[in-house]
Amino acid sequence: MALLFTIFFREEEIMIIGCPKEIKVHEYRVGLTPSSASELIRHGHKVLVETMAGAGIGISDADYEAVGCEIISTAADVFAKSEMIVKVKEPQLNECAMLTKDHLLFTYLHLAADKPQAEALMASGCTAIAYETVTAKDGSLPLLAPMSEVAGRMSIQAGAHALEKAAGGRGILLGGVPGVAPAKVVIIGGGVSGMNAAEMAVGLGADVTVFDRNINQMRHLDQRFRGTVKTVYSTVHALEQAVLEADLVVGAVLVAGAAAPKLVSAETARKMKDGAVLVDISIDQGGCFENSKPTTHSNPTFVVDGVVYYCVANMPGAVAHTSTYALNNATLPFAVALANKGWKQACADDPHLKNGVNVQNGKITFEAVAKDLNLPYSPVAL
Repeated sequence: MALLFTIFFREEEIMIIGCPKEIKVHEYRVGLTPSSASELIRHGHKVLVETMAGAGIGISDADYEAVGCEIISTAADVFAKSEMIVKVKEPQLNECAMLTKDHLLFTYLHLAADKPQAEALMASGCTAIAYETVTAKDGSLPLLAPMSEVAGRMSIQAGAHALEKAAGGRGILLGGVPGVAPAKVVIIGGGVSGMNAAEMAVGLGADVTVFDRNINQMRHLDQRFRGTVKTVYSTVHALEQAVLEADLVVGAVLVAGAAAPKLVSAETARKMKDGAVLVDISIDQGGCFENSKPTTHSNPTFVVDGVVYYCVANMPGAVAHTSTYALNNATLPFAVALANKGWKQACADDPHLKNGVNVQNGKITFEAVAKDLNLPYSPVAL
């Protein structure tokens, strides 16, 4: 008796991917560029883009339509019709209300400093993957790195401006001039942000000191900057002494997914020079200065005890064109994997992507976030 075998070929499933317009104050970036959207479409997926989503960086609806995207008139329709939502900034509470258990959200979240958002995402039932906790094989954070580079470089631009007298600062030129000493810049944290801040500060001629506790990273900084940057092992006493002498302090501390430690107390800041400036790159994770509180690009600084604080929570949004393309370069391969395989299979195949899952089925699935927010922790269920 002949045996008949039927072979079934499974076609790759189409995923509907939505890209809403960012609504956070002065946020001009966009989750998908036309080039990134085109790549997803080439893989057989459908991309929905909210009208004017790219207007902040000069991308028109026609640019998206030219690569095959469908333009949608409202954010509500984008959310309702999409399976995966690709954004830049954390969803605002009204956006969280549009998410359901059938949604995959792929964006920055920074939940450790934002319990209302965490609880709203849990209530939605969605699966939320945070750019900032996706890892690489070497333990680095590939989707955070491009924005850390931007924020590090911007911190020196912002700090230099805040040091000007009209901006409330000491009236000091960062690089000084012949016969007048340059500004003293202290950078707390020698990672991606700190290293990029140091590069800009050295380029402008400042007197730069970087504090860190990773000896290997300090060796790397010493070799990279060939002695133009001083590196100091970070202890409470050494850091406090340096901060009191500094004109500009940049807080560039990161604990992946967790709230930033408070490394400059209100008491120490009170003793700083009048008009000294503190720039807090860590503000998305709660800030590393005790007096820090989030500010916006329209009102970026505030003064406490004569010291100027710059704590803009979406610093790279000020250079939205550069930031958008740098971010898309990093996120696109992961977005394609999520669309092609579905998030569970993609995370099963890539444990580093799995590290990005912060919320699933109403539960916090990233341990550091759960600890900082005093919420129950549940491992990711695949």
